[in-house]
Amino acid sequence: MEAFNNNFLEFFFILTGLLMAHTGVNVLLDPKHPTRLQTAVFWFLLAATFSIGRFIPPFVSGVMVVGMGILTLFNQVKIGPINQVSEEKAEERSKRLGNKIFIPVVSLASIAIIIAQFTPLGGQVGIGVAAVLSVLIAMFITKSDGKVALHEGDRMVRQVGTVGILPQLLAALGVIFTAAGVGDVIAGMISTVVPEGNQLIGVIAYVLGMVVFTMIMGNAFAAFTVITAGIGVPFVIAQGADPVIAGTLAMTAGYCGTLMTPMAANFNALPVALLEMKNPNGVIKEQLPYALLMIIVHIALMYFWAF
Repeated sequence: MEAFNNNFLEFFFILTGLLMAHTGVNVLLDPKHPTRLQTAVFWFLLAATFSIGRFIPPFVSGVMVVGMGILTLFNQVKIGPINQVSEEKAEERSKRLGNKIFIPVVSLASIAIIIAQFTPLGGQVGIGVAAVLSVLIAMFITKSDGKVALHEGDRMVRQVGTVGILPQLLAALGVIFTAAGVGDVIAGMISTVVPEGNQLIGVIAYVLGMVVFTMIMGNAFAAFTVITAGIGVPFVIAQGADPVIAGTLAMTAGYCGTLMTPMAANFNALPVALLEMKNPNGVIKEQLPYALLMIIVHIALMYFWAF
C-alpha cells in the first residue's frame, strides 16, 4: 500500500509540473510579454522539479533552484498580459451562482479530510484527490469546460508568481537547519534562560519560539523541526508532556507567527496583490489581534492538556 501511495502522490507532482509547464509554454508564445524567455525558463525549471524531480540528481536540482532564485532576484519573472474578466461579467456570474461558488472550496477540504481519516491513502494523497475532484465540481457548477479550467489555472499560477515556491524552499531550509545543528545551538541558548523543571516556562518558550522562528522563516514547517529539536524535546517533552499534543499545538502556534509576518508571502503578500489593497501590510494588520490572542490560548492549552 505504501508503494501505491507513493506512486499516486508522484502522479499529483507530475500533474502540478504539467500545469507549470503549460504556463511556461503560454509565456513563451506570448510576443507581448516583457521578459518572455526568462519567465518561461523559470516556469520550465519549476515544472521539471515537480514532474521529474525524483529522477534528477540532487546537484542538478540544486542548480535549477539557484537558477530560479537568480531569475527572481533580478526581477526577470513577470506576470505579463493576461485576459481579465470584466467587472460586469464577474458581477453577473456572481449573482447567478450565489453561495454555490463556495461548494468547490468546501468540497476540497471535506474530501481531503474524509480520505485522510477513513482510507489508507493518507493525507497527502487525499489533498491531491480532493483538488482534482473540486476542480471537476467547479466546472460542473459553473458549466465550464477544460479550456476554462486551464486558462484560470494559468492566470492564477502567474498571479501567484515566484512566491508559490516559498513553502517548499522554506520547508527544505528547516531540514537543512536541523541537519546543521541549529536546534542544538538554540537549546544551548535557551538552557541559560529557562529554569530546569519549570513546565510553564518551557511551554512559553516552545510556543513563542515557534511563533518567532515562523515569523523569521515565513513557514511553520520550516520552524517546527528546528524549534522542536531545540526547545520542545528538552524543555517540554522531556518534562513529561505528551509529544502528540505538544507537537500539534506547537505547529498550530507557528501559524500564529504566519499571520504576523510579511515573510509568509503566499498568505499575506499574495492576497494584497490579488485584492489590489493599498496597504501592503493590510492583511497582517487585520490578523494581528487574533494572532496575539491565539498565542495566549496555545500556551494555556499546551500547559493544561499536554501534561
